[in-house]
Amino acid sequence: MIQAQTKTKIPILTIAGSDCSGGAGLQADLKTFSAHGLFGMSVVLSVVAENTTRVISCFDIPKKIIDEQMLAIYEDITPKAVKIGMLGSKEIISCVKENLLHFKCENIVIDPVMFAKNGYALMPLENCQFFKDEILSLADVLTPNIPEAEFLCDFKIYNEEDMKKAALKLFDYGAKSVLIKGGHSKENTNDVFYDGKEFSIFKGEKIDTKNTHGTGCTLSSAIASNLALGKNKYQAIALAKEYVYGAILNSLALGKGCGPTNHFFKFDKE
Repeated sequence: MIQAQTKTKIPILTIAGSDCSGGAGLQADLKTFSAHGLFGMSVVLSVVAENTTRVISCFDIPKKIIDEQMLAIYEDITPKAVKIGMLGSKEIISCVKENLLHFKCENIVIDPVMFAKNGYALMPLENCQFFKDEILSLADVLTPNIPEAEFLCDFKIYNEEDMKKAALKLFDYGAKSVLIKGGHSKENTNDVFYDGKEFSIFKGEKIDTKNTHGTGCTLSSAIASNLALGKNKYQAIALAKEYVYGAILNSLALGKGCGPTNHFFKFDKE
């Protein structure tokens, strides 16, 4: 008989919707966690039928099942960080909030997933104010892109000064720190981070590719991964941005639309 070699890994949790095509949602989160050497776990909030070209439909998981998934995780394996993704209804928002508070979750990264690449509303627009009122204050790091920040703040964003203004407003809503992602900018992919005291600019270059499906999910889960690994927020964001850049630079030519990023590019053989 061969003796098993037992190892330990840092556990981390994604609470999100699924993407059956594997490029975004909790599938992207789990791949990102694994790429960072972590033990990924998931609580499924919604099942989304989507691919690289469109979202076909979405089914929200009943509250009882969400509660029991959270219980199953926290009575057994306590994660070092939590990434929150798609919150498809007011009931789900309330349910997630209750569980985050009950289990005293730490290192919470909230990605306000509001729109799919094709514009499909993954968070019904009428739930936006409820989202801000109920769960924004639980975010250790909030990671909206420019369209999401525009909707949450109710003004247009044209430049970095507007991004700073949006970050301040979302901080005032209760988020402990805010990263406004600049991927939708025409000039560059500079992100603006406000930690409650000062601003930081994380610079980035545009990559000529259409394969960006799931980049928001991947960035937020990479930030959570680095927080779980003991990095501070600034370090976590810098490392996550570097990781996502590599995943896009080495993206996968799959599907007929916006293909997925390559979460395991560091492990690819020449």
